[in-house]
Amino acid sequence: MLKKTLKTLTVAAMLAGSAMAAAAADYTIRATANSNENDEDYDGLIVFKNYVEAASNGAIEVELFIGTQLCGNGAECLQGVADGTVDVYISTSGGASGIFPYVQVLDLPYLMADDRIAEAVLTGDFTRKLRAMALEDSGDTIRLMTIGNTGGWRNFANTKRRVAEPADMAGLKIRTVVADLPQELVKALGAAPTPIPWPELFTSFQTGVVEGSKNGITDIMGMKFPDAGLKYVTLDGHAYMGALWWMNNAKFKEMPEDLRRVIVDGFSALQQATFASPKRKSIAAYEQFVAEGGDLYVPTPEQKAAFKDSAAPVYDWFKGNVGRGEEVFDALTTAVAEAEAEVNAARAADLN
Repeated sequence: MLKKTLKTLTVAAMLAGSAMAAAAADYTIRATANSNENDEDYDGLIVFKNYVEAASNGAIEVELFIGTQLCGNGAECLQGVADGTVDVYISTSGGASGIFPYVQVLDLPYLMADDRIAEAVLTGDFTRKLRAMALEDSGDTIRLMTIGNTGGWRNFANTKRRVAEPADMAGLKIRTVVADLPQELVKALGAAPTPIPWPELFTSFQTGVVEGSKNGITDIMGMKFPDAGLKYVTLDGHAYMGALWWMNNAKFKEMPEDLRRVIVDGFSALQQATFASPKRKSIAAYEQFVAEGGDLYVPTPEQKAAFKDSAAPVYDWFKGNVGRGEEVFDALTTAVAEAEAEVNAARAADLN
């Protein structure tokens, strides 16, 4: 009897799915990520697609384009979002900084202490503030839907020695992207910023062109950098690797309110998936790094404070050199203070 019931339910579900697939969707969303299927961005898109298509009862179809099928880089893809040739796109802060330079506020070091603080900040009004700024500066064409995570936290890693405090950074050639903010950070810590394209980094470690980088552990292990001599990782957690999810504003606004609600909830589910994915993936990556002879160092609270103090000039540089920098810096630090109060109160309550 039970087998018969389960078989009946399974057939019914299949028929329902076929009927939904057969019915033409009222709206189609073309979503792209310049990554691959092993990435947190892909995890988030799968969750988004499943939620939106199911919750809309087939009224919305989500088409996924992973890689560079629709566009090849941040500037091109964001222009596609503005033009409507791309409906949804995920960028890093660096990838969006050419159009919205102030999103680099997410790369400012040592402002958010841990996952609980970062997640509280990014689920709150700070993201809505960035959304309003981006809409204003794009002529109401590019809408920031949510900010998730892509790769966990950036930490300093190098081929030469254990870095326990800022003085240990002196003279190290640290790979950065071609952007002012990360170069200012590396200089503030006494190291030498060395812009190197990502595909050339493995060989650059081997040849000594660079001696360190600022990456998440999953990127380090995924690219096999220890094989090129990268043996020291310091868990200073200087930046939360934010992922900004953009949508064509006209596409969002043309939907009725009930379907816009589905989209908003879908991005919330996506955000939670990308918050969780790096936590799980980093476990095996750290284990592999240590098993292969890597040196993993956790700074003491005093050492972490010394890193933050050494990096403080970067805050002034950002506020003075980035358009709307002071405005967005104040918004982030206010949000962090509120999140710290909320999270610490919750921790205290849970300890009793």
